[in-house]
Amino acid sequence: MRRSTTLLLVAAAFICALPASAKMPWVKEAQKLGFNNVQNCKSCHAGEKNDAKNLTPMGKFLMDQKAKNKADKVDLNWLKDFKK
Repeated sequence: MRRSTTLLLVAAAFICALPASAKMPWVKEAQKLGFNNVQNCKSCHAGEKNDAKNLTPMGKFLMDQKAKNKADKVDLNWLKDFKK
């Protein structure tokens, strides 16, 4: 019983540590597509919270493209048309 509790705590600590060291899927995908200027969440989100209300010009552009194209989700390939 004691060993299983220890293993559970170690697993929980490991899972909690992952987000701190892993890149967000959007950043990773953008870089895979060749958009190396996307370094972290703050490339699109301006505020502390990653919400749709506090966006940078890049984030606003992507949301505008989503609305314009009547898309269900953002397509990071749209970044090829983004002008700073």
